[in-house]
Amino acid sequence: MRGITKRFPGVVALQNVSLSLAGGEVLALMGENGAGKSTLMKILGGAYLPDEGTISIDGARVLLSGVREAKRLGIALIHQELMLAPNLDIAANIFLGSERPGEPSLMMPLPRLQMNARAATLMRRVGLTLSPTTPVSTLTAGQLQMVEIAKALSHNARFIIMDEPTSSLTSGESEQLFQIIRQLRSSGIGVIYISHRLGEVLDLADRITVLRDGRYVGDLSRAEASHEKIVAMMVGRELSKQYFPAKDERVPGESVLEVDDLLVPGAPAGIRFNARRGEILGFAGLVGAGRTELMETIFGVKPALAGTMTLDGKPFLPRSTRDAIARGVFLAPEDRKRHGLVLPMSVAQNTSLPNIGNYNRWGLLDRAMERRVAEAEVARLKTKTPSIHQKVVNLSGGNQQKVVLGKWLAMNPRVLILDEPTRGIDVGAKAEIYRHMSALACEGITILMVSSDMEEVIGMSDRVVVMHERRIKGVLAHEGLTQERIATLMTGTAEGSVAA
Repeated sequence: MRGITKRFPGVVALQNVSLSLAGGEVLALMGENGAGKSTLMKILGGAYLPDEGTISIDGARVLLSGVREAKRLGIALIHQELMLAPNLDIAANIFLGSERPGEPSLMMPLPRLQMNARAATLMRRVGLTLSPTTPVSTLTAGQLQMVEIAKALSHNARFIIMDEPTSSLTSGESEQLFQIIRQLRSSGIGVIYISHRLGEVLDLADRITVLRDGRYVGDLSRAEASHEKIVAMMVGRELSKQYFPAKDERVPGESVLEVDDLLVPGAPAGIRFNARRGEILGFAGLVGAGRTELMETIFGVKPALAGTMTLDGKPFLPRSTRDAIARGVFLAPEDRKRHGLVLPMSVAQNTSLPNIGNYNRWGLLDRAMERRVAEAEVARLKTKTPSIHQKVVNLSGGNQQKVVLGKWLAMNPRVLILDEPTRGIDVGAKAEIYRHMSALACEGITILMVSSDMEEVIGMSDRVVVMHERRIKGVLAHEGLTQERIATLMTGTAEGSVAA
């Protein structure tokens, strides 16, 4: 790819960007949110046409006029949000749209026996030991990734693009994916790997290409790459070694939220913990530990089956999210696109939406007030957007997350629940969000933080609640908190002391 430029209304997403990839090479594509990584890969995958620049394969210029043409030329793009049909089985998903190669008639029955046999062969290549007729709706996140890779291989892909492939995987599933990527490399397939997890990149990549603000910054070989060099290229400066804010700046006060024998749907027993004023209370656990379900119950998404809660000493048991919002309890959900935003609406509209009643002026929406609040939150969180009137669907993932946070911060939360607050966010933006979280805690806001990032849990939490199979296995004070102690409780191999 040479001299690629792409413009959207009000913004130049890419300007004169170049990128190269060899067969049998793992190329990491790095950059902050909004740097242009996804746009560049959508051009390579045929979803967008560049305004300027050329693309060549094996020295011959090509025109990627659509996704089908890109696939024909051996390019496969695996999106961060996987493109699978949950109502179909594995084989049907692998061959969706190409069930009858060379057969023009749509009236003939599907060649299921041949499809299943070919699917089984592809599944063995990616280490997926299931029947091809297994419904996709029953698969784990890691298994879904394997199906996507098998689907790419079914098109004889020579180049596979993976966008944040480990964002929703457990450590075991991630390691299995890394093994498959190494096998793809050894078989001559080129892989473009997009990730904000520097440890993965340094372990996997043969070469690293860095973008910043829609421009090409440079390449690093495996030998010369380091955490500090990559971050400096991404953000244009040395990132402070004090990545996590110092905890001694905040002193948690009295108990604000008390949960007593709360029975969450699907849990085997009641849950008990308390959260203090100005505290960041972390929640650690493996996928399926029940952390998100617990947060949704506190926020009123699903009513509790039994138990009690108090907020500032008064009974609190929301029957709906409206009840929780009225009491100052807000949730920034794990899946921002499905549950945190209305994508076709603007930044300003998303910011005002949960508090729309307070923007009422003589029966009409006070647009001036909406503009002032939205602009204040964009400035506070340093959200990259051409204007507050930009539709959030056109923002990068990290900036969409900032809009989610901004709409709740505009309402002065009492308890702020952050479910995977930095998933899919680059290191520079993470540091910003960490500073904001610490500042909010210093202001007396109670933060419940669910995170699968162990470094984040340890670096940000005043205490950590560890869950396993929808039970609390222990509440750990920050003093002496280690990854090993958390991991032992997460896997259910020990009980932890409960710190008051």
